[in-house]
Amino acid sequence: MPPFAHQAPEKSRLSVLLDHLASIDDPRDVRRIAHPLAEILLLVVCGTMADCDDYDHIAAWGEAHLDFLRRHLPYQHGVPGGRWLTILMNRINPALFSAAFTAWVRETWPDRPDFVAIDGKTSRRSHDRAADTAPIHLVSAFATTSRLVLGQQAVPDKSNELTAIPMLLARLAENDGLRGAIVSIDAIATNATIATAIKDAGAEYLLAVKANQPSLRAEVEACFTAAPPGTLETDTQHDKGHGRIEQRTTSVVREVDWLHGDRRFPGELRLPGVACIVRVQACIRRGDRTHAETRYYISSATLTAARAAEAVRGHWGIENRLHWLLDVVFAEDQSRLRKGYGAKNMAIVRHFALNLVRSVPDKKSIKLRRKIAGWTPDYLDTMLNGATA
Repeated sequence: MPPFAHQAPEKSRLSVLLDHLASIDDPRDVRRIAHPLAEILLLVVCGTMADCDDYDHIAAWGEAHLDFLRRHLPYQHGVPGGRWLTILMNRINPALFSAAFTAWVRETWPDRPDFVAIDGKTSRRSHDRAADTAPIHLVSAFATTSRLVLGQQAVPDKSNELTAIPMLLARLAENDGLRGAIVSIDAIATNATIATAIKDAGAEYLLAVKANQPSLRAEVEACFTAAPPGTLETDTQHDKGHGRIEQRTTSVVREVDWLHGDRRFPGELRLPGVACIVRVQACIRRGDRTHAETRYYISSATLTAARAAEAVRGHWGIENRLHWLLDVVFAEDQSRLRKGYGAKNMAIVRHFALNLVRSVPDKKSIKLRRKIAGWTPDYLDTMLNGATA
């Protein structure tokens, strides 16, 4: 008999999901639990996949599809109502929930990502004026090639991104999860601490250089200006659509010895292992209007111009492949959750749902897939029970 005959069957995404949901601590008194935590979380994830955008709608969907839910878990006492669902989700520790999400993604899609974009997004209506609390800000990691959300870290507001990014990187780096990847972040993270954290994870960084670091930006600009003609490696790409024509020329300089060595003045930025600097010149034409812009980046990877262009383009893809979808398709900016941990936990639920909805191998839009999942339980079952990668 061949050796592979005794191999265990491949686990489905659902079985892996249930394993990780079961690992989350339940904050309630075990003697008074009618609805186990795994049942609540599966209900919320399935309801969100099925085009429900708040807890009342999710509870109503669960009541209407109780037979479907009982295919997977007992639901002996049915499903909780919207009010109780809100109370329960407000009490779950979002740090544990987020860690379970990252572990689930790593097991379900085990291939290491090649490009990872990290960026923050504010849930606009999650503020609470009565309690004087700002809207939540979620820093997310997105695998731009496979279009998967890898993890997230919630912070009180955008100014706290610098504290969230190292924590998110540390979680993603467990078990060599980032090894070999190129991690791109906007200029807020262009500092030695975050660059070192990325390098320590076995990854390479691609960090934006903007006006918030005028000395570095001036030197990078001067380096490209002084480069002799024909010495820059360049790659030119064109995009056309929606009445817009864009030409992007990406140039790379690898002679960066001037960025190494001791600081020449107090506070001068020094990043570990700089290998190249990148310039992206974009010319955008809409009708008779033309707009030009130039962006600069610094990287520890020895990039070709084509690969640098791919990494930069992928980073900005997080806006329309993740943030735009969450706002327009999942109505995240319209959510009024603001008490307890509800808003943070629902943001994580949307990431669970988006990864599962996106995994279906058909050509339907994300919006239509959610609609069909709400109408047709078997289609929802296909999303849940696909084999792990």
